[in-house]
Amino acid sequence: MVDKNLDIQLSAETLEISKNYNFVLDEKCGGIDMFVGTVRRWNKDEEITHLDFECYEPMALSELKKIANRAFSQFGLHKISVHHRTGHVGLKDIAVVIAVSAKHRKAAFEGCEFIIDDLKKTVPIWKKEYFE
Repeated sequence: MVDKNLDIQLSAETLEISKNYNFVLDEKCGGIDMFVGTVRRWNKDEEITHLDFECYEPMALSELKKIANRAFSQFGLHKISVHHRTGHVGLKDIAVVIAVSAKHRKAAFEGCEFIIDDLKKTVPIWKKEYFE
């Protein structure tokens, strides 16, 4: 789902941070904030080997668009890019990238945090951890 100011993608392919950054880069904006979520080795005292992400794609895309629209209006963001992995994701691999641009840095920071927090709460993307 890509339009002029919004880029949302679910992908089984490796995510490239530069795509998110380049999408939100705009001469009207002085602040870009990014969140990159990666697969860590440990969860509490258990060693992780990899993650698998599943989603109900139509609903996930719809929910991500709702979150983005709230972020646009609440924080005055200019552009938003959200890419999330599906399928097998190995250690240190990128699971999610969120990039936002705004006129000022505070709005970019707050908007990016809002998006990842709401994504984790409401978007139907399920993570299964595999342990050593």
